[in-house]
Amino acid sequence: MPGFLLHLGASVACSHGGQATPTVTSPSLTIMGQPVVLQPPPYAIAACPFTTPAGNPLPCLTAQWITAATRITSFGMPILLFDSQAICIPNGTPVLITASQTRVTGI
Repeated sequence: MPGFLLHLGASVACSHGGQATPTVTSPSLTIMGQPVVLQPPPYAIAACPFTTPAGNPLPCLTAQWITAATRITSFGMPILLFDSQAICIPNGTPVLITASQTRVTGI
């Protein structure tokens, strides 16, 4: 399915509300002045408030992307799309992409 390309300024969070930011972007491909985000490197997650039912903190630390564009790459790595999916480490919850650019799509 085609989807909008993710860029550095996209709003991404773990399902508990922790802010997710990319650890690697493409320096050669930008959209609206911001670099697009590549698949293999994880996102870093900050300020996740998740705790276990016993009250022990178990915050999301990183997010590993499972899906990305199949036809668009930068430096040989797939570019993330608005509908890409990721799993948070260590608790396996999903990542939520709430806002991104709406000018460039890819497959």
